[in-house]
Amino acid sequence: MYGVTDGKAVGTYLEHKFRAHLQSRYEFETGNSASGIDFPGLLVDIKVTSINQPQSSCPFKSARQKIYGLGYSLLVFVYEKADNPARQTAVLKILHTIFVNADRTADFQMTRGILRILENEGNRDDLIAFMFDKNLPADEIEIGKMADEIIKVPPKQGFLTISNALQWRLQYGRVIEQAGHMEGIYRVNE
Repeated sequence: MYGVTDGKAVGTYLEHKFRAHLQSRYEFETGNSASGIDFPGLLVDIKVTSINQPQSSCPFKSARQKIYGLGYSLLVFVYEKADNPARQTAVLKILHTIFVNADRTADFQMTRGILRILENEGNRDDLIAFMFDKNLPADEIEIGKMADEIIKVPPKQGFLTISNALQWRLQYGRVIEQAGHMEGIYRVNE
């Protein structure tokens, strides 16, 4: 890993090491690119990210993921990498290992706004206006259906920052801050 600056390469390396460690002790269904998550039988995906810019990408399936979560839990490894030029070696230090329950993987600002609207006796029209104001990537019909669903089944507060793009861009700063302090977000290595 010496000299490697590509976060994807570091992430792949750490994921493979972790998976090999688990496979030496347990039997489980491993994921593949078709399933989209690392442990489909457990509905858990691994994300590895640098402390310098704690974020990763995630496949876009539906705009409702921003409100109700990704549909699976996350195991997030946050690392710091330091190269030693004299020895031409690298040291990878895992600073945080955080498990985020599936129901907490929604967007923080989106769910916070929706929950405030509901607390203030907001209605379907208020929810629709809010989702349009937030540029939720969905058409008018889909947003209307989501508003109806939100009234019946309000989302839980999410803790990711999910940026709109061709694929979701997940940011983990808030998860790192809140791990161990909020239900559904746990520090694994403490």
